[in-house]
Amino acid sequence: MKFAVSLNMERFSPDDSMSNVRDKLLMLARVADAGGFETLWTAEHHTIECTISPNPFTVLTWLAQHTERIRLGTATIVAPYWSPIRLAGEAAMCDHLTNGRLEFGIARGAYQYEFDRMAGGMPQQEGVAYMKELVPAVRKLWQGDYAHEGHYWKFPLATSVPKPLQQPHPPIWVATRDPASFDWAVGIGANILSTPLSAPPSEVSVLGEKFRKALADHPEQPRPRFMMLRRTCVYDRPEDWQTAVRHSVDHGRYFENLMQNIGTVHNGFPEAVPYETVTNRANYDPKALRENLMFGTPDEVIRKLQIYEDEGVDQFCLGLSFNLPFELQMKTLRLFADEVMPHFADRDGERASDTALNAAAAGV
Repeated sequence: MKFAVSLNMERFSPDDSMSNVRDKLLMLARVADAGGFETLWTAEHHTIECTISPNPFTVLTWLAQHTERIRLGTATIVAPYWSPIRLAGEAAMCDHLTNGRLEFGIARGAYQYEFDRMAGGMPQQEGVAYMKELVPAVRKLWQGDYAHEGHYWKFPLATSVPKPLQQPHPPIWVATRDPASFDWAVGIGANILSTPLSAPPSEVSVLGEKFRKALADHPEQPRPRFMMLRRTCVYDRPEDWQTAVRHSVDHGRYFENLMQNIGTVHNGFPEAVPYETVTNRANYDPKALRENLMFGTPDEVIRKLQIYEDEGVDQFCLGLSFNLPFELQMKTLRLFADEVMPHFADRDGERASDTALNAAAAGV
């Protein structure tokens, strides 16, 4: 199992300057790169200060100039906000400007607050149909001349300019929790991005079963990769769990505002909705969050990660952007790189050695 990190610029007060959040993101990205994380993922969002990324390709191009090895991914592009021609060209250009490090992640979109402003008030659930038309069109534009007659977009013969550096194209990832989208993504040869949100560890197994079902239903496709994201905080002292949980609870109330469109937003800053109005209060229970999310000392985190490995997760992604104090984000990256990742690297080495020995024995 490999490891990634999800990072975004985020402001929760106008007193925090854009230059400050920009510099913090860069520092975290450099630490992740040096620490051996496989991929850095960043989101697309509009009109909200808690996730500042109107074009993730711009952010990734900038980060590429300051990192060496880490892959750079969109988690995620929001399908209804793009046209196929523009998306194909922007992604391909980003692939060149990152020297072939782009990972292309896409989703239907989430926040109804955004859909009301970016997609004419369309219900967010309808975004999946846009995604299913958009991705094949983008892939064909990357290949060469292509004319499109679809439900949402129509254009005469055109092509992506430029073409991607990676051939035949950057890895495609589809974000989903829905069985139908699992099936569709695997069927077109895409990788899977998913998250159990704040649900108990049993939800990891539920998502793993959806992945295995899609694989079984598409034996014609090579096995794609499977990434799973959880909010993560690693600390030295066990009692520090309370800080991580408090920030997770507070951020969840901002999420409820934007997802359900039930709160107010002032000049880009969403208000945290009252606890009494949240849709599932069980998701805010401090003890449950402590156990469900990837919060803990290095030893606790290693224990929690076992279920992800058992469920076939290829890449676990640390979700750090939930208004966690910068010092804790930095500590999390360093502790994870120094004390958690080596455990799994050693296990991978042992498996490779066992495989080689078994092959040699079979040959004898």
